[in-house]
Amino acid sequence: MGGLQRFEQRLEQAISGVFARTFRSAVQPVEVAAALQRELDNQAQVLSRQRRLVPNSFVVELSDGDLERLAPYDSALASELSTQLSEHAELQSYVFPGPIRIVFESADDLGTGRFRVRSHAEAEVTGQSRRGGSQRTRAVLEVNGTEHPLQAPGLVVGRGSEADLRINDPGVSRRHAEFLITTQPGTTGTGPVHVEVHDMGSTNGIRVDGQKVARATLRDGSRVQIGHTSLVLRLLQETSQVADV
Repeated sequence: MGGLQRFEQRLEQAISGVFARTFRSAVQPVEVAAALQRELDNQAQVLSRQRRLVPNSFVVELSDGDLERLAPYDSALASELSTQLSEHAELQSYVFPGPIRIVFESADDLGTGRFRVRSHAEAEVTGQSRRGGSQRTRAVLEVNGTEHPLQAPGLVVGRGSEADLRINDPGVSRRHAEFLITTQPGTTGTGPVHVEVHDMGSTNGIRVDGQKVARATLRDGSRVQIGHTSLVLRLLQETSQVADV
C-alpha cells in the first residue's frame, strides 16, 4: 500500500469520512498531500550525501468556499498531513529544521477545487538567558517571528547547547556568531547603543544585508544571515520593554 493510500485511510478513520463527502467536488485531501510531498522534493537542499534539508512551514491557499468547508476539519487534516510528510521525509532522508507547521488560508484568485502551496524552512529557536535580568532592554533580535532581548555584553548564536540563542538549523555551526552590544555615553545619561556581529569561525560564515563579512557594525533593521536563518536587529525606544525569553 502506498503512502498516499495510507494517508487517505488514516484521514477517513480520524474524521469518519465526513470530510471526504463534504469535499467530493472540491479540493481532495490526497491532492494536498501529494502537492506537499512534491514541495519537499522540489525544495530539498543537499547537506551531505545522506541528508537534505527541506521546508517545514507550509501555507495551503484555498478559495473562500473551500476554506469555509474545511474549517471544521482543519486541525485533523493538518495533523494527518504532518504525519504523511514525516513518513515521506524519513524515506527520502530529508531533514526538517524544526517542527512541521501547516496552516490554511484563503486566496481571492483561486476557484473551487483549486489550491496553492507556499513553503519555507523555519528553524526552531531557543533562547537561554545568561545575562543579568535587571538591565533595560535596548535592542532585540527577531528570529522566525520571535523576539529575543539583546543585552550587554551580548550573546552567542549557534546550534550547540552552549549557545545563548540556539537555532536548530543544519547550516548553523555550534558557535556561529557573537553579537556584542555597548551603550555609548550621552550628555544626559545613557546614549545610543552600539551593536556589532562577529563570525566565530563558522563553517558557512555570516552575511549582513546580503554581504559576506567577518565582522560588522549593525543598525536598526540590519539583517544577519547565518545558515538558512535570518536575524533582524531592532533598536528600541528608551521606554520600550521586552520580556526576557
